[in-house]
Amino acid sequence: MEEIKLNEEQSWYEVDIDGKLAALTHFTQNGNISIFDHTETEPAYEGQGLAAKVVQFALDDVRAKGGKIWPLCPFVLSWLRKHPDYSDLVA
Repeated sequence: MEEIKLNEEQSWYEVDIDGKLAALTHFTQNGNISIFDHTETEPAYEGQGLAAKVVQFALDDVRAKGGKIWPLCPFVLSWLRKHPDYSDLVA
């Protein structure tokens, strides 16, 4: 079973599959700006689009909370180029 959630303790959004961490996108909070600096997928779960899912979930959450992002992570930057409807989130 796949679950995507915010892990506030670790400062990342994660995808868990059957209770195991499969992918994550890490951020640092600065006021209402979430600075995304790293996204990774565990090797056993690569090629399933999980990094894209967790990034979209994270950005939807930031948007719902009225925040902005600062994308330092190359994966998040690439994802944003493919999804210009999220460009309003960039601080």
